[in-house]
Amino acid sequence: MTTPENWRKSSYSGEGDGNDCVEIANSPTHTAVRDSKAPARATLTFPAGAFSTFVQALKGEGCSTGADLNGSHG
Repeated sequence: MTTPENWRKSSYSGEGDGNDCVEIANSPTHTAVRDSKAPARATLTFPAGAFSTFVQALKGEGCSTGADLNGSHG
């Protein structure tokens, strides 16, 4: 995936110093995530559809693989 140009900041980032969070960019085939405080550093890129599964797992809603974030199967 080339570097996307449609980065948008998380709605949870807030205003002011120290409240930055993550930025997300979408393309037809991938979703990319980066640290809004260090946008030139590494980007985490997910294939289409996998980002939703990742977010569901972070929210504790489980994921289709049956594994939690600790690698345990439930």
